[in-house]
Amino acid sequence: MPTQTALYATLDLDLSWSERDLPERERTKHVHRLHPYLGKFIPQLVEILLGRYVAPGGRVLDPFAGSGTTLVQSLESGYDAVGGDLAAFNCLLTRVKTARYNEFVLEKELRDMSSRDLSEGQSLGHGYVGQWFAPQAAAELLAWRERIHEYEHADVLRVVLARAARSARLTTHFDLDFPKQPQREPYWCYKHRRECRPVERAEHFLRRYALDTLARIKQFARVRSRTREATVLHGDSRELAWPPRFDAVITSPPYPGLIDYHEQHRYAYELLGLDDIRELEVGAAAAGTSKAALAAYSDGIVDVLRNAASALRPGAPMLIVVNDRRDLYPEILERAGLRLEERLRRHVNRRTGRRAGEFFEDVLVARA
Repeated sequence: MPTQTALYATLDLDLSWSERDLPERERTKHVHRLHPYLGKFIPQLVEILLGRYVAPGGRVLDPFAGSGTTLVQSLESGYDAVGGDLAAFNCLLTRVKTARYNEFVLEKELRDMSSRDLSEGQSLGHGYVGQWFAPQAAAELLAWRERIHEYEHADVLRVVLARAARSARLTTHFDLDFPKQPQREPYWCYKHRRECRPVERAEHFLRRYALDTLARIKQFARVRSRTREATVLHGDSRELAWPPRFDAVITSPPYPGLIDYHEQHRYAYELLGLDDIRELEVGAAAAGTSKAALAAYSDGIVDVLRNAASALRPGAPMLIVVNDRRDLYPEILERAGLRLEERLRRHVNRRTGRRAGEFFEDVLVARA
């Protein structure tokens, strides 16, 4: 094992930040905080990579768009961007983050919806909503959902609903990421260091997040390029027909067998009636990390990268952010017809709490 000094000597310090240098509020600036999302990389990393590898005003592709970090930062840095994702909720969230708005109309609608009485919604006694929400919380979430169609900015209201539903679930405050079963009784809270009660209402979350969403969209409108646009495609990036031509790919593929990106937002899929096609996920969590699962993961990544490379300009870089602890990517890149030019090591700025700890990843710089 290398010593810590030797390990840190291999790092690209321009791509590594401490908590003091890059606090959480900066990593989740403006629309990056519209909805929690596990597994996303930080916009500051994308900003550095754009400056290093992509000429000003170029076009960027992200075939694993996730919550839209690459697309949002591209707009802020003055680039056009296209992203694709298999998960319908990811596409909804990214479209809301990158859309342009009439701020006067958006504010009017969000404030109007927030002022409406949500006490007359009908509770749902079955399915995920019936299991994971107290009756009053379920009723308020459903009342909000039933009125969304009355507004021009319905997708923004859908994201507010999903964010509120995540917070209003019957789970402990310290386990919002991976709740395993509903919490219906008072419990000792490790986050607040006192006895807490499960959430019984959703109304206060809906109103708070509606105003927070409005503020964040306005913040992003002040810093995004006035001339650059982003396009989001919903589908399997192994097969999506990308519009030509791009000056770079900047992406962070999923890890094999780690996160189910549909289950992570299951409340949103049920409340919003989104298309759930998790069986097509590359590296699906349900598949695990057996030898066969890793082989299927590698096949999927190869197909995605090969398809993305076909839409790149000759010699354009493909920048892939990974933690390749199983050393899968040298073979993946070779099979995809890509040559590894650089491997940049970075220290990941981990959050505190259960996900704290030392963590490193690589930025693979490859070209066809």
